Amino acid sequence: MKLDLQLYRGYVNEGELIVFGHVFKSWAPDKYQVDRKGFKHAFSVLHMFRISPLKDVEVRLKFKNLDITTLTMQDGYFRFTVPFTDSLESGWHKYEVSCKPEEATYGIVEKADLLKPFESELSIISDIDDTFLISHSGNLFKKLYVMLARNVNKRKTFEDVVKHYDALSNSGHKAEGQSNSFFYVSSSEWNLYDFIVQFTKLQRLPKAVIKLKDIKTGISDFLTTGGGDHDHKFVKIKDIISFYPKQQYVLLGDDSQQDAFIYERICKTFPKNIRAVYLRQTRRSKKVKVQEALSKMERLQVATCYFKKSNQAISHSKEVGIIKN
Repeated sequence: MKLDLQLYRGYVNEGELIVFGHVFKSWAPDKYQVDRKGFKHAFSVLHMFRISPLKDVEVRLKFKNLDITTLTMQDGYFRFTVPFTDSLESGWHKYEVSCKPEEATYGIVEKADLLKPFESELSIISDIDDTFLISHSGNLFKKLYVMLARNVNKRKTFEDVVKHYDALSNSGHKAEGQSNSFFYVSSSEWNLYDFIVQFTKLQRLPKAVIKLKDIKTGISDFLTTGGGDHDHKFVKIKDIISFYPKQQYVLLGDDSQQDAFIYERICKTFPKNIRAVYLRQTRRSKKVKVQEALSKMERLQVATCYFKKSNQAISHSKEVGIIKN
């Protein structure tokens, strides 16, 4: 039996470390190239959703003095949440995970990065689709067409969004290599992780911990990608803030789905942690219910900006002191 292992970027605080990934029979979604052209690209995207996760496979984590094993879950997903109190410099660090089921011909070893945040006043949590990546989430057929017809090199960000994110990343930091921490939380599935990593690298967006939705395992699932229940986003954002409770956060999203209402719940749950909320307007007119949600956040002393173009968001960030340099 062949197997494959996909790791995701992890993170650590002063007392705990979290890393996670999937184990698959045969190929993982990241083995299908996202820069192919024409029909080859479409086939690659579809193949990302034709994968076979492996349950109850033993996986082994090695990082510094840690050497720990766990088992994959029903969908092939594994997560190490372990005590970690060793001294560790801020920044990105490599960790290693390996596995070799008894029935496998060969074992496999992979490495990925984990983040120890720099000391900073802010961390940033951003949605992906229609927040910085033009995706047409409000139109299912257009969204699927874009995914199948345009490879990673043809996909685009909104104008000035990279400029805004870069300013948010560097705000408050003068030392070389230091930055505010970024987290990308989306309703896209883990199948699209490698596409997101490659896209953010190509566009020179800040390197981030990425948290996505449960993996899909069939072509029929592709038709509903990014849809369904969005409550997982609330849970994942809540987990991040709970993991770094002393931080202030900027939340970025859009009005195409449920971001406004998820962020409203987050502000109510963490009334002292949210500095500002930014929502991109994706239609010609602003949505009344979104404006109502933002008004409730403002009652909690959260700065809000409902914007059409990113230069408006940049101006707002400067006005409220979020972008300082």
